[in-house]
Amino acid sequence: MAAGRPPVAVLDYGVGNLHSAAKALDRAGADVRVVPTVADATGAAGLLVPGVGAYGACLQGLARAGGGDGIRAWLASGRPLLGVCIGMQLLFEASEEGPVPDGVGALPGTVRRLTGDVKIPHIGWDEVTVTPGSRLFADLGDGTRFYFVHSYAADAGPDTAATCDYAGKWAAAVERGNLFGTQFHPEKSGPAGLRLLANFVEVCR
Repeated sequence: MAAGRPPVAVLDYGVGNLHSAAKALDRAGADVRVVPTVADATGAAGLLVPGVGAYGACLQGLARAGGGDGIRAWLASGRPLLGVCIGMQLLFEASEEGPVPDGVGALPGTVRRLTGDVKIPHIGWDEVTVTPGSRLFADLGDGTRFYFVHSYAADAGPDTAATCDYAGKWAAAVERGNLFGTQFHPEKSGPAGLRLLANFVEVCR
């Protein structure tokens, strides 16, 4: 482990842009290693769960990498976890995409399809409104822009760390104890995304 750099594992369960996520985490101050299962992350101070594609396919990939039991055991250990895009969506109970009724269930609620007189999928840079006191958004205020690519989102609730208003207001990020998640891609969000990842690394330290 590099001196002063907390070890953070990136879960390779067959989905997600692992290279860009690992590179961004490295730039944010983590000692990064890519692991094929949650069990292989033993010894890491934090875990990042990426996700690109369809909810059901990602859930199947996660099952091969330790599944919901592995994620829940990780969270029970008290170590931080960051889910990105569908990696965040998997933490909820279910998704309308499919539909799939058996998400990890670490957070209550169903991920729903965006609807309204707007372009779907939601692709590009958009502003967020930050919940005061969020550790994930330390030094990042309202109006900060991040890069989104998605057609589904979770409803805003008590665990919401930031919201975005596009086809209605929904959870752009979540935060509860050692569980964190972003609907946007911090690894594609320039300096703001790097700052957010550095905040996660600091939580892992």
